[in-house]
Amino acid sequence: MQFRPCIDLHNGRVKQIVGGTLSDNSTVSLVTNFESEYLSEHYASMYRADNLTGGHVIMLGPGNESAALQALAAYPGGLMVGGGINPQNAIRFLDAGAAHVIVTSFVFKDGEIDWQRLGEMVTAVGSKRLVLDLSCKKKGDSYVIVTDRWQKFSSEVITSQLLEKLARSCDEFLVHAADVEGLKSGIDSQLVILLAQTSPIPVTYAGGIRSLEDLIEVKNAGSARVDATVGSALDIFGGTLKYRDVVQWNNQQREQLS
Repeated sequence: MQFRPCIDLHNGRVKQIVGGTLSDNSTVSLVTNFESEYLSEHYASMYRADNLTGGHVIMLGPGNESAALQALAAYPGGLMVGGGINPQNAIRFLDAGAAHVIVTSFVFKDGEIDWQRLGEMVTAVGSKRLVLDLSCKKKGDSYVIVTDRWQKFSSEVITSQLLEKLARSCDEFLVHAADVEGLKSGIDSQLVILLAQTSPIPVTYAGGIRSLEDLIEVKNAGSARVDATVGSALDIFGGTLKYRDVVQWNNQQREQLS
């Protein structure tokens, strides 16, 4: 298991937002946990200095491409980028230094996976440079993938059969527990267990992590097979969980594997 850093961008600024409040509906109030005084490259350079790999640069809506490209330039090969990625713009980000591109809504149509569109993404970038964002919400006893800024339920349920099939077209999965993302209220351990049991390829969990104890819970619930990313809880994003403590903990995990 490893810690994956993040850089979330909104209107060109580094922010931490309660994901469930992102919407194209002007009547929905956006909840921002934190807005940084630093530019995206500041965080990318910090992650590079601390040898943190596989981090995510997420563009939350339009107006973020320049900031994303600046982050990639500061840490070429060390970060993935997602948010509005499609076959037409993906190569630009890969050429700018992204290790992978992250795709979600593009490969869905009318609430279902559009396998033709997924094939177009694979043709454009190759499966080894593609990450599928399968962020989900709980519905009954199942976890259902949500699209369009987590506002729309798809008809796709997280199962071993689905993940096995999708794994043929990508290198990793990124899964936000949308019900708890940004709330700093603890993890969705049931989802972590499910991901550990069903994903045949590397998978990163996001949502609700607020302490080192929560990171340890992800490790234990995920049988050390599920990576984790932390946002709002970190002190570099206005939270109380010390980034340096997380880096130290991550280094200890690496030492245990060596």
